[in-house]
Amino acid sequence: MPSGNTLVRLEHVSLIYGDLRALDDVTLTVARGEWVCVLGANGSGKSTLASVICGLLAPDAGSVELVGERVYADGTSDLAAYRRARRSLGLVFQNPDDQIVTSVVEDDIAFGPENLGVPSAQIAERVARELHRVALTGYAHADPSRLSGGQKQRVAIAGALAMEPEILVLDEPSSLLDVRGRASVLRIMERLHASGTTLVHVTHYMEEALLADRVVVLDHGRVAREGTPEEVFSTGRDTILDLGLEMPFAARLSQRLDMPLTCDEERLANAVAASFTSLPRAEKDLRASSSHVMPVAQVEHVSFAYGPRVNVLDDISFSVDEGSSTAIVGQTGSGKSTLLRLLCGLQAPDTGRVLVYGNDSSTRRGRKAVRAHVGYVMQHPERQLFAETVEKDVAFGPANLRLPKDEVARRVDAALELVGLAEKRLNSPFELSGGQRRLCALAGILAMEPRLLVLDEPTAGLDPHGRALLREVLARLSSGGVTLIQVTHSMEDAARADHVIVLDQSRILLAGTPAEVFAPAGNEELLSKIGLGIPRSLAFARALEARGILGLGDPLTTDELLAALVKGGDRGVSA
Repeated sequence: MPSGNTLVRLEHVSLIYGDLRALDDVTLTVARGEWVCVLGANGSGKSTLASVICGLLAPDAGSVELVGERVYADGTSDLAAYRRARRSLGLVFQNPDDQIVTSVVEDDIAFGPENLGVPSAQIAERVARELHRVALTGYAHADPSRLSGGQKQRVAIAGALAMEPEILVLDEPSSLLDVRGRASVLRIMERLHASGTTLVHVTHYMEEALLADRVVVLDHGRVAREGTPEEVFSTGRDTILDLGLEMPFAARLSQRLDMPLTCDEERLANAVAASFTSLPRAEKDLRASSSHVMPVAQVEHVSFAYGPRVNVLDDISFSVDEGSSTAIVGQTGSGKSTLLRLLCGLQAPDTGRVLVYGNDSSTRRGRKAVRAHVGYVMQHPERQLFAETVEKDVAFGPANLRLPKDEVARRVDAALELVGLAEKRLNSPFELSGGQRRLCALAGILAMEPRLLVLDEPTAGLDPHGRALLREVLARLSSGGVTLIQVTHSMEDAARADHVIVLDQSRILLAGTPAEVFAPAGNEELLSKIGLGIPRSLAFARALEARGILGLGDPLTTDELLAALVKGGDRGVSA
């Protein structure tokens, strides 16, 4: 148990939504200055726990003490104690757009202190201090809606910090951000921790959990595991998977190499370098495989702007072959989502043309024809849910195609089975976890049986189990001949595609096979400069090369890395 001044104390806390026990007999303490990371599958109770800790929800049973105030005990909430405690509690939501309330950055940061009645002179001091702390001093007078996702999240963090909370609760603050935005938010959290700020951090990213002092794993509303990151992940791969999580990269790789388990990539690289011999230097083959497949989508010299000053796409050209998978990557604001909307026929380009199955989207008739072939999974697909049950929601699309009832039923059954929601068909979609709602929305698109499936950040907000399931679904669709185009912030997902397109400042920076995009040394530097980087397995291979282990080639996936290490090892390893 943590020592020192305890700021949060929950004892036997339970919270019930209808028939669901969101929290079930939770006992937890958080010490002053501690960084506690909360992990768990979608629906495990993480966000509910975060809401209880920051005073937004009162439980149904147990006792809650926040910053020295006993706010709930014996089935009764002390409203006056809650009001006093909330002045010392800060919350940062998953989506910064849900938290930003003004049209000027400095006004937004001042909003909280103003509502606390802080004197004007002090508010100005706090705003300036927090702008500096989150590296946004030059954006004081900017419109938050024009900022990148990472910058918006930093505004939200600054707004919470300006209220000078004793505890800052962050509910998946990086799940919707690109690589650069995620890194900037984590740097701020590390600085806050170093300065003594108490952090309660909910995340789906195991590597983020490694930064914390302590990890708490929830499972169906109960505390399933608790300890340091090393202690929690040393319980073993099967246990972690059963909890809907995944092992961090270093732990996963060390186990598969039959080496002592470690979560530290540098330590593992040193151990591997000491145990393995070099291979003959591998010849790089970056040639693209020749293809005579007809393209289903052609983007020809396309430019698009929102108003006279915001050029989102500038002279973009590429094609997508039938049955292929294409990953589009780039930092926030590079034009990825706009490009998808053009491919789906939702908008027309200003110049150039977009052809999908021969239909030109520059005309209204062409865009209508495009939409008949394309399934579009939006960045927040759960927002399109509306029906009473999962089954009715998934059936809505095919039913509107005036298909026979038995055909609609067949499609609904197949789509729900594919996304793993067959047993939830009679549930309300609004009773599902965030990840399940996303999969339900995807099932509704799949029931339309599109020939081309376009996905905008499909894994954002999903837990590790949900991400793995979605990748399985997409792999099955691809093997069945469906053409896939997805925007992703995951270089690991991009490495699994047939083709990768890198956007930067409205233009195509790089394009080709994953090996052509990620492997060349010059490209690695270029990708790093724009905040993307390379797949983790390739980065680890490069770290081994720096330690004298040569000949590993360019492994883009964990399996490829393991195969290279098995080939070059002088000791037994299990692939």
